[in-house]
Amino acid sequence: MKYVLVTGGVVSGLGKGVTASSIGVVLKACGLRVTTIKIDPYLNTDAGTMSPFEHGEVFVLDDGGEVDLDLGNYERFLDIKLTRDNNITTGKIYQSVINKERRGDYLGKTIQVVPHITDEIQDWIERVAMNPVDGKEGPPDVCVIELGGTIGDIESMPFIEALGQFSYRVGPGNFCLVHVSLVPVLNVVGEQKTKPTQHSVRGLRGLGLAPDILACRSTEPLEENVKAKLSQFCHVPDQRAHEAILKVLDLQFVGKVPREPKLVEWTERASKFDKLKTTVKIAMVGKYTGLSDSYLSVLKALLHASVAMGRKLVVEWVPSCDLEDSAAKETPEAHKKAWKLLKGAEGILVPGGFGDRGVQGKILAAKYARENNVPYLGICLGMQIAVIDFACSIMKLPGANSTEFDPDTMSPCVIFMPEVNPEMVPEFEKAGLSFVGKDESGRRMEIIELPSHKFFIGVQFHPEFKSRPGKPSPLFLGLIAAASGQLETLLQPSSNIVNPNPMPRFPIPKKTIYHAKKPLDSLVNGYFANGNVIHT
Repeated sequence: MKYVLVTGGVVSGLGKGVTASSIGVVLKACGLRVTTIKIDPYLNTDAGTMSPFEHGEVFVLDDGGEVDLDLGNYERFLDIKLTRDNNITTGKIYQSVINKERRGDYLGKTIQVVPHITDEIQDWIERVAMNPVDGKEGPPDVCVIELGGTIGDIESMPFIEALGQFSYRVGPGNFCLVHVSLVPVLNVVGEQKTKPTQHSVRGLRGLGLAPDILACRSTEPLEENVKAKLSQFCHVPDQRAHEAILKVLDLQFVGKVPREPKLVEWTERASKFDKLKTTVKIAMVGKYTGLSDSYLSVLKALLHASVAMGRKLVVEWVPSCDLEDSAAKETPEAHKKAWKLLKGAEGILVPGGFGDRGVQGKILAAKYARENNVPYLGICLGMQIAVIDFACSIMKLPGANSTEFDPDTMSPCVIFMPEVNPEMVPEFEKAGLSFVGKDESGRRMEIIELPSHKFFIGVQFHPEFKSRPGKPSPLFLGLIAAASGQLETLLQPSSNIVNPNPMPRFPIPKKTIYHAKKPLDSLVNGYFANGNVIHT
């Protein structure tokens, strides 16, 4: 087993996750089987209860693990299926050690960070690295490990010590350290500065780890004298035969990051992405619109679908609070802008969320889409608010609401479990709302559709987590097709726009069943927001 460790220095947000994913793509292109591990030094056992404003979205794995969004990047880039054990946190490590101590596994010894915590980290890495994640039997060839945070963070110290020991344990021939650092360009003099990277590497070496490769994030290509200086002072070779100082430039989309060997599939995706001209405008109505990472998987799924349909994606961020009637008095300009964005969109998407803030705005967005025949996709809460709107506007039920937002509502059309109130389903269906997807028991409503509408679908599950480059989610593909006027073409048996994803276990409405004939390979990672490129 070979191990590649990716660390970061100077500042956070340099793109360690994209770098780790790109390394995996390159290794896969060389014929190697790759797995990944993300280390998050926080004390939480997982990311499930974290605010989206703290770390962006919570990515949900197939085994139900609620993890950092970087694991979603790994799955999309490498087309693999990870488990909750592929995400290591300080909380998990300490919890495991304390449980062992309570069982008496340490035979009465004093439990310390070294060796007990550091040994647990190493054992965890070694155990998880052997698990296949690509659907094949046998262990992978390479494990790419990303250490979250930056070098010098006090939370990372046990992991750095453990990884230093681990590099010695597996041997230098089986361990490679890639350090991602910043080479800033000062606007005043226009000179690339190497001191931040030098100090970062010096700190890393002082902690027992020496980088084999430097990935330097910069707005400009690295100058030769800068690379020579980094090579000299960071002790990283930069000869033609062994180039170990890599430039990582700011790019429009991350599909251009992987380097040699030539990646035909990714090169084609990049080329097709660059040629997109005709836009499709989708309004994203949510409460965390100030941080795009809060909806990262939704944005990627929209992008996968939009490129499959030959459209350049434009995402209009619409804060749901600004759509509410109260905003017209308190923040009239924001209210006016939000409604202008919503009415100018060709499709509307309401993603998941929790809490009652902004819910009325989401209900108004669903109502607008329903009344004006605008393609609509509601995910999780987005499905529930569509049901609430239907109950209020069409069925005229007094005070119809979810018990999550109003425990005393007279018309509980959505209850805590199992979501849509099963006792009210016959009334909804009689009024024209179809429940086309249910669980095995028939009690839990998983998919709704308005048959009379161009495209109005809500789902209780999260299809965005299963979308991949080249394998767009059927529901997102349907939304983009409807928004761009291509839905009927897409549904034709002779259509060459297809979705190779297997159908989910729940029935899909007739309007969103696709005829799989050949795989797509034209999708990329990246997206547009309000006409401007956003790269993640």
